[in-house]
Amino acid sequence: MRLSDFWERLTAVVGSEYTTSWGRDMVLPDIGLTVEQAIASGVETAVIWRAVCECVEVPSYLR
Repeated sequence: MRLSDFWERLTAVVGSEYTTSWGRDMVLPDIGLTVEQAIASGVETAVIWRAVCECVEVPSYLR
């Protein structure tokens, strides 16, 4: 998954007003890092997205 696709999906799920803070502040339990930390650490975006899907209710068409 491209990074731009990841951010588009996250925005669709949490809303544009929360995307930045959610990515910066929310620690994903499956990874133990925030979205921004995981990206900076080189975790694949598909792995990060699966961790997001475990945290919040994501519509099936975005999974």
